[in-house]
Amino acid sequence: MQWTDEGIVLGVKRHGEASAILDLMTRAHGRHLGMVRGGFGSRLKPILQPGNTLSATWRARLDDHLGNYTVEPVNLRASNFFAAPHAIYGLTHLSTLMRLLPERDPHESLYALYDFMLDHLAEAQVIAPMVVRFELQLLAELGFGLDLTECVATGATDDLVYVSPKSGRAVSRGAGAPYAERMLNLPAFLRDAATPAAGRDVADGFALTGFFLDRYVLEPRGLMLGDERTHFIAALARALPNVA
Repeated sequence: MQWTDEGIVLGVKRHGEASAILDLMTRAHGRHLGMVRGGFGSRLKPILQPGNTLSATWRARLDDHLGNYTVEPVNLRASNFFAAPHAIYGLTHLSTLMRLLPERDPHESLYALYDFMLDHLAEAQVIAPMVVRFELQLLAELGFGLDLTECVATGATDDLVYVSPKSGRAVSRGAGAPYAERMLNLPAFLRDAATPAAGRDVADGFALTGFFLDRYVLEPRGLMLGDERTHFIAALARALPNVA
């Protein structure tokens, strides 16, 4: 078995004295592990850093084997993340989210968004709403997409300002007003990609996606949202108003 694909490094673990087990999110083959001989050596260690994009060839005798990678650098962006604290935390948070995907299950649209975001991770104003959208798309890719297109109570498609925590569906202002304290706010930029995030929109977006990530994805696995997400949001709040 053999294939060649582009992939983004999610993480590495030492294997033996100098080799590494590479956790790679590939464009066409999904999240895929493999061994890199000499991966902890002086030549390859700088290449196998989280966030870097590689060209990787995977080989194994059988498809269900761990297999071996040979890799070449494509975009060594990892050193760029040290320019801003939120970028470092953001990289860790995004890598953790990608590990929630089942192994060897392609998610090409999510990969494309992830790759684009890594190139803009240091730009706080740009990346803040994009991470909210990424978390929303991740929920959908895992089978827990939210319906934000019409009001669950009336079928209306206008003035959608809430999301029901029970159904994960949008609720209009009028229908949700009597229960507003129990509702999650639906920021306008999640309803319309052309609408910029304003005011408390990003904070409301993180509250929304965090609630459903906890309920649908993490709690059933006995997990919880990691500290890296908290640190990422806190670092964004220091760079931008109205995020936390």
